[in-house]
Amino acid sequence: MNIGQITSVALRLNPHDKALLAQTLWESLEASCLADTELSDHEAITLAKQRVREIDKGLVQPLTHSQLMSNLRNAD
Repeated sequence: MNIGQITSVALRLNPHDKALLAQTLWESLEASCLADTELSDHEAITLAKQRVREIDKGLVQPLTHSQLMSNLRNAD
């Protein structure tokens, strides 16, 4: 089954089951993506402020939600 087929089936779920699926998927990402990179609240705030300064100075270009999602879908 490919992502398009999975998405089609998932979108037909009732709201409760969609929420459970979303939570399960999110938690699976947290487990694999955040295991070695968990930040304290202070570290997260410091990082967020640094990112805002980088954007304000034009050092980085922020992505729109659509751009981010497109990049993630094409990451393979």
